[in-house]
Amino acid sequence: MIELTIGFILDLLIGDPENPIHPVRIIGSFASKLESLTRKLFKKSLKIGGFITWFTVVMTTFLINYFILKIVGEFNKYVEILLGGVIIYFCISAKGLVKEGYKVISLVRKDDILGARKQLSFIVGRDTKRLDKQAIIRAVVETIAENMSDGIIAPILYAGLGGAPLAMAYKAVNTLDSMFGYKNEKYREFGYFSAKLDDVFNYIPARITGILIVISAMILGYDYKRSFKTYKRDRYNHSSPNSAHPEAAMAGILGIQLGGSNYYFGKLVKKPTIGDSFKDIEILDVDITSRVLYCSTILSYILSIILIFIGGYIYG
Repeated sequence: MIELTIGFILDLLIGDPENPIHPVRIIGSFASKLESLTRKLFKKSLKIGGFITWFTVVMTTFLINYFILKIVGEFNKYVEILLGGVIIYFCISAKGLVKEGYKVISLVRKDDILGARKQLSFIVGRDTKRLDKQAIIRAVVETIAENMSDGIIAPILYAGLGGAPLAMAYKAVNTLDSMFGYKNEKYREFGYFSAKLDDVFNYIPARITGILIVISAMILGYDYKRSFKTYKRDRYNHSSPNSAHPEAAMAGILGIQLGGSNYYFGKLVKKPTIGDSFKDIEILDVDITSRVLYCSTILSYILSIILIFIGGYIYG
């Protein structure tokens, strides 16, 4: 509980640090090197090679964090708790997600659309060269909402279930999906398990995130009834089984339409829409989205503390 609290507070105060020794970057570097090896060893069965890569990276991440904390704990329990809190801090990106969104919005406020497009390209996969002001704002809202689950709520919940080692193992799962989980020629086979297992690990957190967004709307005085209605109707309007859950709940709060078709690598990709266009999207919607994010983050922390108490009661 103390470890989770340390990580939670550090993220809210400092945000996600940008440095080359960030654990997620180390995980990515390890996965990339292992990919080169397994591709050579499993040329005729890339799916198996991809699964072995996934299993090795995730289990190695879990075991390294587990044994580091265990060894440190043998010498000093307080240092173990502090280190566990720092590890959890590296897994959460609430402030960082909002910060990246506002880097784009600050340029929109200055009517620097070219600059906003370029800044947006760092945080989204879609082509940004054709986006107008409203499309840029919509992309920011979508990015914040969609990443609330895997960037904030899921790692907090996994930290509550299994402490820092499980939280970091989840980040490995998420990192492998972002690296290999593509349906292109290169990764369709190799990244198959990375994509599918990421869906499994995010299945419950995504649905909890959607509900927490609705509850946050109620707490903050927004239209929680419309949020819940939109969530129930549009939560599966995405190729991913999980991504639309937070987006649908957020779209309902804002009374705007998210999703729809976008260009990726010069090719138009048609996607279903999420929500109803009761009004034009505006910068204020990013402010509301950020408030809902922080409220949902606090609620997920409380939920994780409850999980810790329940676990302690069952196993204690």
